[in-house]
Amino acid sequence: MESRGCQVLRVARRDSPYRRLVTSVGQVHEVVGGVYRVQLDNGGSVNSTLRGRLKARPWKGGRVVIGDRVGVALDGGDATVEEVLPRRTTFLRRGAHGRTAKVMAANLDRVVVVMSARDPALSLGYLDRILAVCEASALPSTLVINKQDLPGARTSSDPVRDLYRGIGYEVVLTSAESGLGLEQLRSVAVRGICALVGPSGAGKSSLLNRLDPSLGLRIGDLSRKTGTGRHTTVTSRLVRLSDGTLVADTPGFGDVGLWGVPAKRLDRCFPEIETLADGCRFRGCSHVHEPDCAVRESLRSGRIAQSRYAHYQALLGEVD
Repeated sequence: MESRGCQVLRVARRDSPYRRLVTSVGQVHEVVGGVYRVQLDNGGSVNSTLRGRLKARPWKGGRVVIGDRVGVALDGGDATVEEVLPRRTTFLRRGAHGRTAKVMAANLDRVVVVMSARDPALSLGYLDRILAVCEASALPSTLVINKQDLPGARTSSDPVRDLYRGIGYEVVLTSAESGLGLEQLRSVAVRGICALVGPSGAGKSSLLNRLDPSLGLRIGDLSRKTGTGRHTTVTSRLVRLSDGTLVADTPGFGDVGLWGVPAKRLDRCFPEIETLADGCRFRGCSHVHEPDCAVRESLRSGRIAQSRYAHYQALLGEVD
């Protein structure tokens, strides 16, 4: 199944002992209402449904998502996803009410976290949570602070840029309106398959439209009532830019929690805290109450930002 192109399988049917189906390998680009649009390696795309056994007994990786590599059985005008190939990477967060994992995409190379300098206001709490999700998923991340054309944007975003660059994150200042930072963003996107994630209204679709105007993605205004973005992107999908680059455009989401990270390993989701953890007196230090904690000492000296430590503590109270 790993090879490119097609191979022939024998599959039983009602009126014949066997029939021959051509099985192709491809990648899921969109999932809407139980229909999986798969871009085939040998050219073209097909709208597929899941084989019954995959629906009845979900495979161990969870539901099939964009980015998944799958084997598809073709039978005339029908296409069926028969197999899900092993994932290189999985981008997941805690689902609603914290009872399940929500897989957002598979086989990504990078996550681009898009925040807005204002309208809606940049939330450091949201940002630190989603960066922690990226770290837990072992995916490199780039921070994009959009809407730099708005009044006062640089005043609010420059300290954020300096803070996260100091930690080691790549930060790009952009404006979908003026074109600021678009070439730098393009250079990030071409490093493999990346996903644009962030709150509604931050300008993810607007940035993609500027990178490739032929996409024509829907964009929306802020809600007058809440001051937050409206959900104009309603489903995740992989879009191909004119230069061949694949980018995942995802709906905005507000619920950001970690999944599968034990409390004793949470510090690995905060690079500056992980770096200092070896200097703590106790192995497995929580960095909250133990004596001779290198992290809390660095907090007092200003080497660790108060906001980052506060968000670490908040997540510590949520993980297992």
